[in-house]
Amino acid sequence: MAKTTGPTYVDIVKDVQAGTFAPVYCLMGDEDYYIDKLSQFIAEKALKPEERDFNYDLLYGAETRANDIISIARQFPMMADRRVVIVREFQALSDKEMLAAYVKNPNPTTVLILCHKHGVLDGRRALSGEIRKQGVLFESKRLYDRELPGFVTSYIQRSQKTIDPAAVQMICDHVGSDLSRLAAEMDKLLMALPQNETRVGAALVEELTGMSKDFNNFELQSALAVRDVYKANQIVKYFNNNPRTFALPVTLSSLFNLFSDALLAYFAPSQTDDGIAQFLGKSTWVARQAVVPVRRNYSGKKVMDIISEIRQIDAKSKGVGGCKTPPGELLTELVFFILH
Repeated sequence: MAKTTGPTYVDIVKDVQAGTFAPVYCLMGDEDYYIDKLSQFIAEKALKPEERDFNYDLLYGAETRANDIISIARQFPMMADRRVVIVREFQALSDKEMLAAYVKNPNPTTVLILCHKHGVLDGRRALSGEIRKQGVLFESKRLYDRELPGFVTSYIQRSQKTIDPAAVQMICDHVGSDLSRLAAEMDKLLMALPQNETRVGAALVEELTGMSKDFNNFELQSALAVRDVYKANQIVKYFNNNPRTFALPVTLSSLFNLFSDALLAYFAPSQTDDGIAQFLGKSTWVARQAVVPVRRNYSGKKVMDIISEIRQIDAKSKGVGGCKTPPGELLTELVFFILH
């Protein structure tokens, strides 16, 4: 779930579902997904389909002025309980601070939704202060990589389905941290799931994405964690022979996270699998499959050396020092270092 200032995404959804609407919402931040989902959800719940023609206005920050927004927001609804005014690209509105006076005394029959992407309002200015007092100020931050599996699992569960942990890792590795793309890929998975099945497996992810359920970044993590030389080298060979399925920056990020987590796990208050998983914010399955074996099979010093080597390989991959070594060879070099 996105980290927020003020109410959370879930808080806002619950209030809206209960029919409680704030006069002003400012949905801001670097993660577009929650801003788009909330603005759409609030608008759909605030107005019935037959009420939208006369009571719904969609404006764009770069094409309007604060006075125009205020004028529309002051209008009363026609044959409905409320009207909805959405301002997309609010960050582009040049005179946005002029809205502070309106927010201080908003029209109670208007739901004004300000969508401020790629940044946040200046918390020192009057507008953000008035929104915090009179309405809802929500900040949507990008999820950390370690939070993506939770997002995927929760998304699938909302459809009364479940998903294998391996499938979760595959889809996260395939898409990355773009939540809109993640949601779209999961919608495809749910649509492709046979009607009588309730669990998304790795085989289905493999079928739809072209990823191999046996040769992917998580399988490489698992192989390195238990020092399975044969399996690790098989995966490296597969990556080298299938360059379309391999992106060195993604693989390096995956391995860096694994060994960084293993280092952090030494500080977990409870050294059980569950305790380590909770401390790292990961599922017990992931901790047991990768993090815990690393701690068992590598010394603390070796883990620190590996992290340092990953950074050096990352620098080489970006051409530092004039390095022109192909990505596949760099990965081979790194895996050899890790295993020996």
